[in-house]
Amino acid sequence: MEITKDPEIIYEDNHLLVVVKPQGIPVQKAESSNDDFQSLLKDYLKRKYDKPGNVFLGIVHRLDQPVGGVMVFAKTSKAASRLSEEIRQNLWKKQYLAVVDGIPREKKAVMEDYLVKNEEKNEVYVSKKGDPKAKFARLSYETLESKNGRSLLEITLETGRAHQIRVQLSSRSLPIVNDHKYNKNSKNISDIALWAYSVEIIHPVTKENLVFTKEMPENMKKLI
Repeated sequence: MEITKDPEIIYEDNHLLVVVKPQGIPVQKAESSNDDFQSLLKDYLKRKYDKPGNVFLGIVHRLDQPVGGVMVFAKTSKAASRLSEEIRQNLWKKQYLAVVDGIPREKKAVMEDYLVKNEEKNEVYVSKKGDPKAKFARLSYETLESKNGRSLLEITLETGRAHQIRVQLSSRSLPIVNDHKYNKNSKNISDIALWAYSVEIIHPVTKENLVFTKEMPENMKKLI
């Protein structure tokens, strides 16, 4: 995927760059891709501030390649270290919106699983507690709307495992619409109906509590 226009900036200061990640682009360079979001943002900063040489932009959290929405980057190594520590202490609040096939039995609930990633296939599956390769995963959700056999969920992510939301929902027969990896009924080429719409953090320098949001695109809302 090639991005030809400047990124959508939500917030920027000397320490942070908060942006809207487009769907379909990897956060960091992969062997199979010439474009990645981090490199595009570095190029944007280099042009904006007319900076010579390499530009620092630290990745402190990630979104899966098909997923779009709010992302926070660090513009200094000190900010990157402090933001990473906030994440380790579970001080961030990350919320997503997802359209799923199916209607949850409970309007609000918590999902807890142990997940294992198959690196060769780039797939994640649910395992059992005690599996030495498994990582604990937890999220909570609330059903905002249900109709025509689909539901719109607001999800609060409490751990940040690879493909976590997609796998936990799919394992409960609530696969995300247009998730070509974990929804066996996905047949078209549309973007996945999962959107990172809100991130709440503590500013790494001022210690101010900051909330950044970006509404789910209209084409996703129409899926329900």
